[in-house]
Amino acid sequence: MAIVQTNRAVRVLPLSQERRRHQRVKVALTGRYMLQNRQEYSCQTLNMSPGGAALMAEMLPQVGELVVAYIDHIGRLEGRCVRLFGNGFAMTVAGTIRRRDKVASQLTWFANRNALGLPEDRRHERFALRDPRSTLTLPTGVTIPCRVMDASLSGAAVASEVAVPIGSPVTLGRTQGRVVRQIEGGFAMEFSRVQNPDTLEHNLGNEG
Repeated sequence: MAIVQTNRAVRVLPLSQERRRHQRVKVALTGRYMLQNRQEYSCQTLNMSPGGAALMAEMLPQVGELVVAYIDHIGRLEGRCVRLFGNGFAMTVAGTIRRRDKVASQLTWFANRNALGLPEDRRHERFALRDPRSTLTLPTGVTIPCRVMDASLSGAAVASEVAVPIGSPVTLGRTQGRVVRQIEGGFAMEFSRVQNPDTLEHNLGNEG
């Protein structure tokens, strides 16, 4: 992923003002971010608002440092680190009113989905794979065998002997996503992006 850093000034709100203006939504989305040293790292959101985000992160920036992040389902975020905590940091999010409104709509959808207990996009029909055998790569990098119980273009139900916490970023075959619900004998995962129906079974199956 190429992240282009611009020289334009980033407008940010004081943290106290940002907290008053925007309600934060608990949401676990994977992504990547770049610091001022132009190095990229993986991350996962803890909560977000149109004016700020808290990220679990591999490498912590300095307070006040410029951060550019690409978050799955949300897109590009640019702002500055305003606070550090144990395994991550909080950042402001700069943007136009139109951009903030778009982020607000996206977060409202996520909040409503969670409140209604709809962790996956049910617009896509679910089906069984011809060969359900696959591999699962855990957040630790360990790869284990698993079985795909069913799948759709936006998610899958996975049978696994290893318990994986909700919100964990995982890779099923070649397809990235996150755990959204525990089920008997495994878990349900949501893909980071909607898949191509022509390559779905290939990308979910065993590599090689």
